[in-house]
Amino acid sequence: MTTSWATSSILLLGDSVSAGYGMEEKQGWVHLLNEQLIANNTPYKIINASVSGETTAGGLSRLEGVLKENSVDHLIIELGGNDGLRGYPPKSIKKNLLQMINIAKQKDIPVSLMKIKITPNYGARYLKMFEAVFDEVAKETNSTLLPFFMEQVALDPDLMQQDGIHPNIKAQPIIAKYVEKQLTILME
Repeated sequence: MTTSWATSSILLLGDSVSAGYGMEEKQGWVHLLNEQLIANNTPYKIINASVSGETTAGGLSRLEGVLKENSVDHLIIELGGNDGLRGYPPKSIKKNLLQMINIAKQKDIPVSLMKIKITPNYGARYLKMFEAVFDEVAKETNSTLLPFFMEQVALDPDLMQQDGIHPNIKAQPIIAKYVEKQLTILME
């Protein structure tokens, strides 16, 4: 893409990790990423529609309204973590993700799905079923599956808040840089 800044809008539908839980919005990775995109004169911007505590059901219920309010060229779904932490059935998570992708595709909006990983609180069987949902949904919908965006920070206690779930302020630039690399590949 060789056009001017912000010719494309990428809607990010996510949870507290993308909403910048525990910090000011300007400290969060999405804000930092948008600043970097501007600095690089990249032809797209991120519209952050992330909400703390959001589940796939919540994202599904909000998606139509968010799409009506914003002109969107691409959708990235970063949801499922709260479903997994609450032990929601993987079948329900999958159904919600499929419906969100279907809504976007009916509007000719390409979709990327972020792979989500959770702590193994509910055991290895649940963890395996949960993580498989993202691979299955991406394959069934022919959507791009993006790698887990917190891979570089999730296991480092120095980069996580006290709850062990949310990345701290030091982690935000690392996540922003990682996601920027993924977007560069995605938007080529």
